Amino acid sequence: MRRYCISWIPAASVAAIVALPSAEAQRIRVESVSPLPGVNDAPVNTPIVVRFDRPVNRDTIVPLRTFWAFARWSGTVQGTFSFSDDDRTVTLRPVRPFSHGETVMVILSNEIEGADGTRLRNAGASYTFWTNARPSPMTFTEIARMTTRTNQNQTTRSYGGLGTDVDGDGFLDLTIVNEDTADLRVFINKGDRSGEFHPFLQPTFPCGRRASPNEPADFNRDGIADACVVAIDDDTVSVLLGNGDGTFAPRQAINVGIAPRGIAVLDADGDGDLDIVNTNSGGIGSLSIILNDGTGRFGPATTFEGGGSGEWSLGAADMNGDLILDLVIGTRGSQTMIVMTGNGNGTFTQASSRSCDGRTWMLALGDLNGDRTFDVGTANSTDNRVAVMFGDGAGAFSAAVRYSADAFPLATDFGDLDGDGDLEWINSSYSGDWWLYANNGAGVFSFVREFDAPQAASCAVPFDFDNDGDLDLALIDEEADVVIFMKNSGTAALPGDGDGNCRRDLSDYAALADCLGDPDACAAAECLVFDIDDDCDVDLADAAQFMNGFTDEDEIPGCGP
Repeated sequence: MRRYCISWIPAASVAAIVALPSAEAQRIRVESVSPLPGVNDAPVNTPIVVRFDRPVNRDTIVPLRTFWAFARWSGTVQGTFSFSDDDRTVTLRPVRPFSHGETVMVILSNEIEGADGTRLRNAGASYTFWTNARPSPMTFTEIARMTTRTNQNQTTRSYGGLGTDVDGDGFLDLTIVNEDTADLRVFINKGDRSGEFHPFLQPTFPCGRRASPNEPADFNRDGIADACVVAIDDDTVSVLLGNGDGTFAPRQAINVGIAPRGIAVLDADGDGDLDIVNTNSGGIGSLSIILNDGTGRFGPATTFEGGGSGEWSLGAADMNGDLILDLVIGTRGSQTMIVMTGNGNGTFTQASSRSCDGRTWMLALGDLNGDRTFDVGTANSTDNRVAVMFGDGAGAFSAAVRYSADAFPLATDFGDLDGDGDLEWINSSYSGDWWLYANNGAGVFSFVREFDAPQAASCAVPFDFDNDGDLDLALIDEEADVVIFMKNSGTAALPGDGDGNCRRDLSDYAALADCLGDPDACAAAECLVFDIDDDCDVDLADAAQFMNGFTDEDEIPGCGP
């Protein structure tokens, strides 16, 4: 089991940042960051720390503008800034923990200046990491099955979902994207730790014909989660700004190429706001980039070649360690996985192309083997198989490793479902079911179980919908138009409840005492339930918090099914 600790990127591992062109050599630059890019197990209360090579001008560190972060499920990071080391080190300390098992994107804009007046490179800097999930035996129990239909005679064809907190209450909601009804339907979490949701909000939120691939973001940087959605039959990308109460404002529709498919969100031009890139599967295939003006309004799309034929699936990650997010593109025509490295000015350069062992429909990115470089999983649709490919840290992938799947896999997702610090893999098959694979920590997967679909498994959303620290699953069936909520039965219902009986009592305190150890060392897996402050160890601070929440024979409020 790998556990996280605060650390810095050594200078040798950021050669791409240090070895700057002569014109950039005198600029202020990022020297190190924490959490490290690509880690899978950062504590949910981790600060985001960036060390520069010289003192910064404090006035240029502007919340939600020049230095900020967006967490995929818990949303925009609200926090306080502090400065240390003669203003060389800037720390963003969130006021609320991240959600367990989610990805976090850190964005630094090119408007950051040093005290000497030099500015950060034009590309700015950006990277991603994952937060940890609490241990679980991956025993899932269905707690609800909810329809996405207004009435049973109206099909929605639900394909895709976002587990993002759209009303800001600290509990994750679920926004479902629907092809037939061309809208978003939002299920609001009841917020009582039960994992239950209210029926979807009405009226729903239009987003274009055959709406499908989607991503969350904060496009106008107002601290409220937004969404972007590809509409395949409209040849558009829709941007819907969140209102903060679970509803969305009317969409801005941007015309892109023919039959758009994949979508990714990143700061492509270094100005600190989030832009959009999508694939266009029509014709020979292409990509479009849509630049944000900083207020959540987007200009016209610019189309560029993606390096293959039939560009389809898409993701963004830092594939070569230069703190600029790159594009990973899966193609159906040429059946390749392509890396295009970001230039930081809204353009991209092809770095590599390799066979992905089939006609990819969707891809997922994450570190699968613990080397902190990004790997890819691909759902290879009509080839009836899935595959993983390992990144080399320089912008290329290894040969595809094939795994079995049910017929027509069309979605693939990663998440640390057993809480051991590596990413599990779940694949959804249109002509079959959901298949779950466990990771051995080295990127070798073994089949765990199959979740039966009513008709057609189209998507899985791994997220902690009951706030108990382990990852649960929302399974979406696009023919039955239902969402199946599967609760993960972790080692305890809540931190400090070691025996899972919904009480923090004397038996738990005795177990906590046995787990007390070195505050500078990570606790064993069986003790992590007592790591109440989520700093990797079990120490006197955890004991004090345990006693503050001691319930004896009374149940913990909101605990249990």
